[in-house]
Amino acid sequence: MNPIRKWLFLIISFVVLLTLIIVVKQLLPEKTSEAKVSTENRAMNQFTPHTISSGNESQYTIQLVMGKDGKFHVDTTVNIKNTSNDSWEELMFYFIPNIFTKSSMEQLDRTLKVPGTVQMNKMTVDGIPVGYVLEKDTLSAPLEKSLGPGEEVSVDFSYEFTLPEDGLRFTKSGNNYHLAQFYPMIATYRNGQWNKEAYRFRGETYHTGFSDFKVSYDIPEGYTIASSNDNEVFPSQRVGTFQVNKVKDVFIAILEDPLVIEKREGNVSIRVFGFKDKEDLYKEISEVAAESLSYFQEVIGPYPFKQLDIVVDGLGMEYPGIVTVGSIFGHPVDSKSLKNMVVHELAHQWFYGVVNNDPYKEAWLDEGFTSFTEKLFYFSNSDDEIPFESMYKMIEGLEPLPVNLPLDQYENSSHIYGKSSTMLWSLFEKRGGLEGAEKFLKTYYDFYHYKEIDTEEFVRFAKYYFNLEDATEFESWLDIQ
Repeated sequence: MNPIRKWLFLIISFVVLLTLIIVVKQLLPEKTSEAKVSTENRAMNQFTPHTISSGNESQYTIQLVMGKDGKFHVDTTVNIKNTSNDSWEELMFYFIPNIFTKSSMEQLDRTLKVPGTVQMNKMTVDGIPVGYVLEKDTLSAPLEKSLGPGEEVSVDFSYEFTLPEDGLRFTKSGNNYHLAQFYPMIATYRNGQWNKEAYRFRGETYHTGFSDFKVSYDIPEGYTIASSNDNEVFPSQRVGTFQVNKVKDVFIAILEDPLVIEKREGNVSIRVFGFKDKEDLYKEISEVAAESLSYFQEVIGPYPFKQLDIVVDGLGMEYPGIVTVGSIFGHPVDSKSLKNMVVHELAHQWFYGVVNNDPYKEAWLDEGFTSFTEKLFYFSNSDDEIPFESMYKMIEGLEPLPVNLPLDQYENSSHIYGKSSTMLWSLFEKRGGLEGAEKFLKTYYDFYHYKEIDTEEFVRFAKYYFNLEDATEFESWLDIQ
């Protein structure tokens, strides 16, 4: 062989060999992360989620008029499609405003300083009046003819109400009006029946699927609206319309003369509505909201709205695109607890707002995951080790109940919030700690966003993700059939 060709051949061979080494090294993971990558790839590439149907699809058109005397007139149309495998002989709705009337509160052996009022003027199905039954928060109506799978029906309601003082979520707070669950909400349908539980004053006892809403409003001078609409300005128009799609419910706060702090975080507008001379506190709330929002978007997934409203007035509660903070069971909280509450309710935008679950039968799947996510945010801002031992000690004295029982099986919420989030954290004590928890949460969210999950499906997912042979690791804290 010619010497020049020989050297050229050797040089080319060396370059090819070096290139192959580089490519192979890039393709092969380092030994320290081999198991981790294998777990992620297996979960991402081969797992198929088994999610739960709400049994129906619905679109709401709501026309809301508020009088100067605080009396509301509402016309609501709900277009409902039966997506179950059964034919329906009746329709069933939650109508929570009726809980806070004098007659319903007396039946529940409770009193309110100023109860609300409800007057149902009419209910029609496909334009035909029906003989509905309204009992506490249950509104049901027989169908003239059965509604088969895939068939649709249009239901119209016309009604009036006033809000109670010291109500729960649906309430008048000073001169502010919190319209939570103020319209007839179609229940979910499963296992051959309507999935409608009795109202409870602790926890969320209403369960809905994702729906589309078109809302028009007419409010008196001097008020502004903050709502699930993600394209509002302050002060709002007195008369307006908005549309929001793929949400579990819609919330409207009608507010008198609030102090508003606005801040942007990326493409999201954050608005804090306050009602006391505490501008510095409201600015601090906007800062912690921006910081936690940024972290949750990075670790879990995009925030689903362009706007986030925080109303510092009343009970801590989450709604699509808006939260209320200020008190727990009627007791005002201090500034530190208030900011913690903001982070918690904001985390609900992902776990409740996007990943759905039945909050009566399996409240741990939103409250537990939200508390877990809240701690994730705080741990990510600390150089300290995750305090597993102290978390375990905090739940030592609890009654040895699983965390996934229905709400009526607990005397308080310690299992649903505290024990469930602690047991979720226990999964990562020897599986990567903070980083492991972040990756798990991201994968979980990727699979179940805009879907409904239950405990059985969570265990199936976790077994697959962690490559577990059985569910033994969950039997000490979950009731697994």
